[in-house]
Amino acid sequence: MRAIPATPQTLSIAPRIIWFEPPEQALADPIRFMAYAMTYARHEDMRVIRQYVSDEDFREALDRAPPGIIDPRSWAYWNSKMGRYPPPPPPRRNFGESEAACALTESVGRNSQPISSRDPEELRRDGREAWLKMRQQQPPEDLERVRSRAREDWLAKFGPETKK
Repeated sequence: MRAIPATPQTLSIAPRIIWFEPPEQALADPIRFMAYAMTYARHEDMRVIRQYVSDEDFREALDRAPPGIIDPRSWAYWNSKMGRYPPPPPPRRNFGESEAACALTESVGRNSQPISSRDPEELRRDGREAWLKMRQQQPPEDLERVRSRAREDWLAKFGPETKK
């Protein structure tokens, strides 16, 4: 992914998106910045960011997003905006959730190292392949029909009342 330039516009929105770091530091890691932007950016902020981030860069940011930053709702929204419906599984942290995971770790005090033969990238690749296979098995969905149905439902629930 290409770097997001430190322009006056991007430097002014960076503190709203990653409020706990200086703007220059926040913009230094574009994938992490985009993950926070997908969760916390306002519409106006995203319009500025999209001037510098292509759809391809956006998809890469989704593919390489650090776990725990993008909430499930934002994950589903941005994947659908990028043409991925249903969305792939979000990135996940692994903390040794089972006995098998504990067995893969040598207990050498504080510096224990995993001895798993599977590379995290390989695991991620396998998960993506499984997701693509699942997606191919589903019938194609007409997104225009889905949007139209959602709009009709919203108007029926929240739309202006009709005058009698």
